[in-house]
Amino acid sequence: MKLLLMKLNQASNRLNDLSLLLIRLVLAYGFLNPALMKWKDIPAITDWFASMNYPLPALSTYLAATTEILAVILLPLGFLTRIIALPLMFTMIVAITTVHLGNGFEASANGFEIPLYYLLMLFLLFSRGAGKYSVDALLYEKQ
Repeated sequence: MKLLLMKLNQASNRLNDLSLLLIRLVLAYGFLNPALMKWKDIPAITDWFASMNYPLPALSTYLAATTEILAVILLPLGFLTRIIALPLMFTMIVAITTVHLGNGFEASANGFEIPLYYLLMLFLLFSRGAGKYSVDALLYEKQ
């Protein structure tokens, strides 16, 4: 049994970098529509942020929109992954606390389920990095 578990562990370890790539791709796709929605109508998003009492709603709109569009570009490439993960995690925390928390957990009720999953995936990328299938690995890891 111990040998079987060791072999299973070795086999699953070979999937680490693939799983990091897949998480990056899913997150980038997930941020695409919100980023485009914000950039298509900055004034409306600014008004919405102001209605939720965000400080400096215009600046907050541009910061959120820019962070999300950078995620769409950087995450698939695996470039500056840990750096982009930080403002994205902050964005998810703000979204959870200001928009979704009052609706409960369930995604079907606009709850915090999806942003929480994004936050956890981003935390994984921040703590583990982009993996070997990334620009980060090409530039920064020892060959």
